[in-house]
Amino acid sequence: MLDFADTTMLNPYAPSIERPKTLFFDVNETLLDLNPLTESVARVLEGRRDLAVLWFTSLLHHSLVATVGNHYRDFGQIGVATLQMVARGHGIELSEDRARQALAPIHSLPPHSDAEPALKRLKQSGFQLVALTNSPPAVLKSQLNHAGLAPYFDAALSVESVKLFKPHPETYAWALRRLQIDAPDGLLVAAHGWDIAGALWAGMRGIFIQRPGKQLYPLAEEPELTASTFGALADYLIGLLPRAVPAGGQ
Repeated sequence: MLDFADTTMLNPYAPSIERPKTLFFDVNETLLDLNPLTESVARVLEGRRDLAVLWFTSLLHHSLVATVGNHYRDFGQIGVATLQMVARGHGIELSEDRARQALAPIHSLPPHSDAEPALKRLKQSGFQLVALTNSPPAVLKSQLNHAGLAPYFDAALSVESVKLFKPHPETYAWALRRLQIDAPDGLLVAAHGWDIAGALWAGMRGIFIQRPGKQLYPLAEEPELTASTFGALADYLIGLLPRAVPAGGQ
């Protein structure tokens, strides 16, 4: 029996399942620590960390507005625009250049301490690892390189190729097509309930990483595991039965 921490929970209704072929990982907050970015944003918002949190929520909200309105702008552009919106809404003057400078730490976020050891174990166990993010390709590349995580990934995918932000179902379908796998063979790891919900609705499997303050969306089905750490996630996945090989080895 796997020895998980008290805050790591298996879904009792999940069927007995084999190892997935491919693990997709969300990047911001899931793999990388957003605190340096939050602190940078708070500084231009008169030191108010609560407004920095509000900004990130507004960024996600307006990325979905762009998707629903069929008017794609990259995550960085939306980030600058929404930071200026939050500032204006609270009587703070913020130029476009200063907003862009405040968001510069997005390129050099540190990894969460539990991410790299777990990725190494999963890679050594034969899993195919893929980064899947709303960030533009250039940001994704700099993030993974700076965090020292790039060598673990077989592919790094940005929604810019499909111009639909997660959790739009076509984004997950596109990622699955890129890896040439069926939806049940792909599993998303994310610290965002909305991301897990989108993947599950698209037919994928999911594991929720419960970073501080993050919750699952109650109106979506539960993922097969809610893990308190990447170590517990790796224990679970490595412990799954290997995929059965059909007769003839096909």
